[in-house]
Amino acid sequence: MSLKPNGLARAAVRFKPASFAGTFVALMMSALIVAACGVLLETGIRASVPAERYANAPVVAAADQSARVVADTVDGPEETAYPLPDTARVDAGLAAKAAGVPGAATAVPDFTFPVHGDGPSGALTGHGWGSHAFTGTALSKGAAPREGEVVLAEDAARTARAGVGDTVVLETADGRVGFRVSGLAEAGAGDTVGEEAGGAGTAWFADAEAPVLAGHPGKADAIAVLAEDGTDPDALAAAVEKALTGSGARVLTGDDRGEVEDHGLAYAKETLLAVGGSFGGIATLVAVFTAAGTVALSVGQRTREFALLRAVGATPRQIRRAVAAEALLVAPLAGLLGCLPGIGLAHWWFGQMRDRGAVPEAVDLHVSGFPLLAAVGVGLFTALGAGWAAGRRPARIKPGQALAEASVERLRPGVVRTVLGLAAVGGGAALAGVAASAAGSDAANASLGVVMLFMLAVALLGPVLARLCAALFGLLLRGGDASASLAAANSRVNSRRLASAITPIVLAMAFASTLVFMHTSESHVSSEQLREGVTADHVVTDAAGLPADAADRAARAPGVDAAVSLLNTQVLVPVRGGGETSLQGMATQGVSGSGAQLAKVQDLDVRDGSLDRVGPGRIAVDKTLATAAKVGLGDELALLLPDGTKASPRVVAVYGRGLGLPAVTMDRASLDGHVTSAFADTLLVSGGDAEPLTALGEVTDASGYALARNVDREFGAWANHMMAAVLGGFAAVAAVNTLVMTVLDRRRELAVLRLVGSTRRQVLRMLGWESLLVSAAGVALGTAIAMITLTPMMRGLTGESPHVPPLLYAAFAATAVSFGLLAVTLPARAVLRDRDA
Repeated sequence: MSLKPNGLARAAVRFKPASFAGTFVALMMSALIVAACGVLLETGIRASVPAERYANAPVVAAADQSARVVADTVDGPEETAYPLPDTARVDAGLAAKAAGVPGAATAVPDFTFPVHGDGPSGALTGHGWGSHAFTGTALSKGAAPREGEVVLAEDAARTARAGVGDTVVLETADGRVGFRVSGLAEAGAGDTVGEEAGGAGTAWFADAEAPVLAGHPGKADAIAVLAEDGTDPDALAAAVEKALTGSGARVLTGDDRGEVEDHGLAYAKETLLAVGGSFGGIATLVAVFTAAGTVALSVGQRTREFALLRAVGATPRQIRRAVAAEALLVAPLAGLLGCLPGIGLAHWWFGQMRDRGAVPEAVDLHVSGFPLLAAVGVGLFTALGAGWAAGRRPARIKPGQALAEASVERLRPGVVRTVLGLAAVGGGAALAGVAASAAGSDAANASLGVVMLFMLAVALLGPVLARLCAALFGLLLRGGDASASLAAANSRVNSRRLASAITPIVLAMAFASTLVFMHTSESHVSSEQLREGVTADHVVTDAAGLPADAADRAARAPGVDAAVSLLNTQVLVPVRGGGETSLQGMATQGVSGSGAQLAKVQDLDVRDGSLDRVGPGRIAVDKTLATAAKVGLGDELALLLPDGTKASPRVVAVYGRGLGLPAVTMDRASLDGHVTSAFADTLLVSGGDAEPLTALGEVTDASGYALARNVDREFGAWANHMMAAVLGGFAAVAAVNTLVMTVLDRRRELAVLRLVGSTRRQVLRMLGWESLLVSAAGVALGTAIAMITLTPMMRGLTGESPHVPPLLYAAFAATAVSFGLLAVTLPARAVLRDRDA
């Protein structure tokens, strides 16, 4: 069949543009969503940051900063990378091998670690002095450091009121020691990167001593390889890679070096791929689903025209060709116009993520023609497919039958449509059962299928559901006036039109409620667990890290019963779900004291075992994690420590407050050598006064600490609300668009009502009642789908039922009803005004 526009298609678009306005808007909005998510997806794939610290080192060797899991799929083995919570390090001895390759001038092991200064010097960043070869740092006074000596940046020396020859007391992972200041230096560009971002001053130590002070003896963050003049970087990289074969080190050049400096890039890619890929896939399905429904409605509204064309001799082929050609005339332009605001949405969305710290400042948004072409193509194929499906019957049946069906709506739904709709209901119910019996990610994954299948069922069984809603509506309005009775009768007879208006509202309500109330449910449970779990009288925190002896100093304060310091980090735990194994980051606390001391400042709600047994090779875990990882008391839990080191500690306690508090509890010593900062960040104190603790850090009570921790979760809340706004907003626009289309298509009907004596007020009241039915049915069905989805999901993730704030839900419902009323009354007033004129 040729898709070249024929006279029927051109005439329809030219002389009845209003009939295609709704289709145009729906396709434009779908292109907007697909383009925005596509741009973010491409940015996540291509994201990179330029090297700053290693800008003058053409080749850098570093450990892989991701843990990789290989899964067997239908397409063969597939590898997935998961960013490590902390820095993975390489053997510092690799520097000698790299320095010996042809073309290498030298190779320098690089170290970066936190240092605490005594008194006014405050927090510093420590490096090995050898890094000055590529950072541009130069001595301004004195000499390079030897063992037991330090070179201070000039600003750090002024703050510490120290000069060459003086002794400064510094605290590192190796303890609190006095260092002689051997020199002062002017920090180069490579060493001021952190300071420009609000970092601390800098101190340089002897290269032989730096790894010990960093807490990682024999390990380096990376190996920076400098080239001899005239050496090609690619050739040098190949030589270094050959020399380091078998060491596990990755050899990087160009912008890939930036990944070693900025670990936030890996998490930014993960976030962008989740938004552009996972959420983008759902959003694209919703967009296609909604746009197809609008196209089908537009074609269905012209059944009378197609019947007349068949009656005057048009062939089925000409009808099908006209519908396809109309799609070709409308869809490309709608797609192109939708791409422009789509790019704008992607820019705004990306900027918001960068402002909230989820994406590094150095990452740029990538906009190319691929996502835009995909957006236009998706809209075009959606229009062609929906138009073909909707135009099959009017093109296939006999002219007389077509005229009869154009006058009276068919009440019996198609057999295929009914069977598919019932299959979707059955599939959704089955998945809901699976989700109810699962836990963790299995419950969440199954619940996603629940909402999609039930939405498909609503679309397929829409006329049947609409007729049931209309029947119920008629019973409720049985004692109403003429306008209410007429609205009920209209709704019963025109169930297909009613269904096309209800479906987008169901979409908006179901997806917005699922995304928003999923977050409110998790936040409610985590806030409650955090509030009940922190029983300490005082909480001391310091973003730069507390002194190593903070717990001992606090314990000596008058009236203090217990003081426990916590080092908060993450570990990666293999969890099997959906037939595949993934690594999930689990919040982890390294505890300085005994289990008995911890119980005095933190109530983890231990369900099995005892915290007293937590120690080397023994951990306590949350019950949800234990269920997801399929481990129990006495079992070994395979996990990756923050730097990717494999470990298999034994589970000696299972507790119930791992959502508000960390899901893994281990002794502090088990994290030594596996984290960048050796300093605890939180101190929980029971008893005593707050004043003696102010010298250690910022002091607050348990409620203030809980409030600060809840604020830290703001990005997750914003991300969920943003996705809900995008999906819900798109569905709301689609709902308004559909309602406007249905009202404008009823010009003839409204005119007849006016001719038989109905007043303008009565007609508007009738439409208002119909709008209320549509909105109420959409809200009710959307709420039902959201609750069927959320209940098993939250049971699996939190162990509790969904938490739905009444005012927030009321705002959703009121918004749906308001949009429905406005979308019906405004165009109706215009139609009636034109008629009266």
